[in-house]
Amino acid sequence: MSLLLLLALSVPGVVVDHVPAPGRAYVGSPSIVILKTGAYVASHDLFGPGSSQNTSAVTRVFRSEDRGATWVRTAEFNDQFWSNLFEHRGRLYLMGCTYEYGQPVIRSSRDGGKTWSEASVLSEETGCHTAPMPVAEWKGRLWRTYEWHPDGPWGFFESRVASAPLGADLMQPASWTFSERLPFPANAEAGQHWLEGNAIVARDGRLLNILRVANVEKAAIVEIRDPRRLEYRKMINFPGGAKKFTIRFDRKSGKYWTLSNPVLPEFDKPGVNPAQVRNTLALMSSPDLETWTTERIVLRHPDVEKHAFQYVDWQFDGDDLVVASRTAFLDGHGGAHRAHDANYLTFHRVERFRSGGQ
Repeated sequence: MSLLLLLALSVPGVVVDHVPAPGRAYVGSPSIVILKTGAYVASHDLFGPGSSQNTSAVTRVFRSEDRGATWVRTAEFNDQFWSNLFEHRGRLYLMGCTYEYGQPVIRSSRDGGKTWSEASVLSEETGCHTAPMPVAEWKGRLWRTYEWHPDGPWGFFESRVASAPLGADLMQPASWTFSERLPFPANAEAGQHWLEGNAIVARDGRLLNILRVANVEKAAIVEIRDPRRLEYRKMINFPGGAKKFTIRFDRKSGKYWTLSNPVLPEFDKPGVNPAQVRNTLALMSSPDLETWTTERIVLRHPDVEKHAFQYVDWQFDGDDLVVASRTAFLDGHGGAHRAHDANYLTFHRVERFRSGGQ
C-alpha cells in the first residue's frame, strides 16, 4: 500500500477532493445538499495566492449516488466564490459572489449538478462578501444573507440580506431585492466585526440573522424586518461563534442545531485568537436560538496549527447529519499550509445526532 493511500486513509471521513498545499491554492467554502432524487451534491471553491480568487474565482462541484461513500467531480467553473448549494422547485442553485469582494451571483442546474448555466450577476455593485449560508423561506420569499465589505483592510463588514419571491425566476437580477447595509453596532457588548450570518425563522415567527462575531466566542442577533430593513437586537454566548457556523431547525426534535468550532479549555491560552482555533468540531443544539448546549464532540485533533475541521455545511438525513468540511490535515505533501488553509474537502456522517449517537 502506497504512502499516499495510507495518509488518505488516516483523514477522517471520506475525501471528496484533495488540493496539496505546494500549489498555494486552498480548499474553501464547502457546501452540501441532498436532492429530492436522493443524490448528494457538494461544492467548494479555491482561495489563496495560487488561485484566481481576486479576479474570477473557481468553484468545483461533486456528486455522490451512494450516500457519500464515493464522489465524482461533475463541474468546475469560474466567477463563483463563497457559494452555497440549494434546491428550489426542481432546480439546483449555487449562490455567492463572483470573486473576493466582487458582485453577488447565482447559477443553476437542471440535472442535479452535472451541467450548469452561466453565472447571472445580481448586482453590479462590488464589495460582496458571504460564505455558504443557508437559505430561508419566510412570508412568501426566499432569504439569503450577505455582507458588504468596504475598501480597506479585512473587517468592518456591513450586514445585509437578499430576498426574492418564491415563484420568481431566481436567475433574473430584477427578482432580487437587497436590503440596507447594517454596520457592526457601536454599542455591541463585545466583538469587533460580524460576518457570515444565518437567515433563520425564530419560534415567534420573526426572521433573524445570526452572525459570526470575529475574535470572541459569541454570536450577534439581527432582526430582518422586511426586504430592506435590518435591526440589531443582542449579542449571545455561542461556543465557536468566532468561526463560521450553519444553523438549521429540526422539526422532529423541536430544536435548532449547528456544528461549530469551540475552543476547548486546553487550547484556550492567553493571547490566542479564538477565530484561529478550528481543531475541534462540536454538535450543539438550542430551543430558542439564544441558549446553546454542546451535545458532543464530533471531530478533534490535538494540533491547532495545521489541523482543522472548519466552515462545515450540513443537512439533515433522517436520524443523521451529513457534513461537508474544509479540512486541514496531514497528507504526503507536507500537510496543510496552516489550519486556515485547508487541503481537503471531506464528507462526514453524524449518526443518530438527536440521541447522542447511542
